[in-house]
Amino acid sequence: MNPLLQVRQHGQQIWLDNLSRTLLNEGHLARFIAEDGVAGITTNPAIFHKAIAGGRYYEEDLAALKREPLSAEARYEALVIPDVQRACDLLAPLHRASGGNAGYVSLEVSPALAQDADGTVAAGLRLRGAVNRSNLLIKVPATAAGLVAIERLVAAGVSVNVTLMFSLAHVDAVAAAYMRGLNSLQASGGDIPAVMSVASLFLSRVDTLVDRQLDELGGPALALRGRTAVATAKLAYRRYRDRFHGRSFDALREAGARPQFMLWASTGTKNAAYSDLLYVEPLIGPETVNTLPDATLAALLDHGKVANTLDKDVGAAEAQYAALAALGVNVDEVGERLQQAGLAQFEQAFAALLELTS
Repeated sequence: MNPLLQVRQHGQQIWLDNLSRTLLNEGHLARFIAEDGVAGITTNPAIFHKAIAGGRYYEEDLAALKREPLSAEARYEALVIPDVQRACDLLAPLHRASGGNAGYVSLEVSPALAQDADGTVAAGLRLRGAVNRSNLLIKVPATAAGLVAIERLVAAGVSVNVTLMFSLAHVDAVAAAYMRGLNSLQASGGDIPAVMSVASLFLSRVDTLVDRQLDELGGPALALRGRTAVATAKLAYRRYRDRFHGRSFDALREAGARPQFMLWASTGTKNAAYSDLLYVEPLIGPETVNTLPDATLAALLDHGKVANTLDKDVGAAEAQYAALAALGVNVDEVGERLQQAGLAQFEQAFAALLELTS
């Protein structure tokens, strides 16, 4: 059986970490959805830069937009919003059939707004209105300002994908912001069941940085390499289960609120010594999403072994964290460093994207 369809049987959604007019115009995305059960799309500035820079389907529209008195960012949005709308429309039947639990497309606010809560809220509301699809997720980073914006957007009935999360501290802060937003939405009489959120925990970069620290320590520390990201995801999922299936969420659940699904991001293995499915096979479980770049999706289709694994070996995850702490490796500090680096990368990608449309 198709491994992607097997994953779906275990309650996990596979989303594609890519969007382009090539995927849309040549029918690849439609086939992924119809034949492989792909249940959503994530995008970011780097993905759109690659699509526009290398895609012949954008040339004519971009040339026409450059003759208009528009900003580079307005031209970029004019190019990609129709693509997002088309992807939303392809996924709309799944969105309806799932009762709103699947079939989403993510569109990110400008990385330049990462420290600007007011600007992020305004951009999120504007982009939601421009796309005008119920299965759109506004993508917001888990910075301090982003947490404020997430709460306010959810309170306004906006569905969000929280990005650039790298630690359990990020997981806890994001979930708290989501629940505060839901409580405000409920207090205002808003449509709680219409709101969806995913919390995107980035994985491969965690191992890259922690492994570097373990290499410097040497000796017994080397045996801990390549295990921290999966351990983080397993512990995050346990917190998800405790939080969203526990008493603290009871009142919101009764009002129709959805749990904030954990989403595994950055799942392409960066160390060639590790399995190309390191961030897929051990992390399959209900009420989760794994968003895969093209190569990882192909690997899963080719040789993926599928089983319900996410709630297994949690004791080993705890032991990994204890061993790291004993060595002086601070995983929360790692998370902060990675978030700052991730923001810088997204800002660079967005600047390069705007150069294309200038």
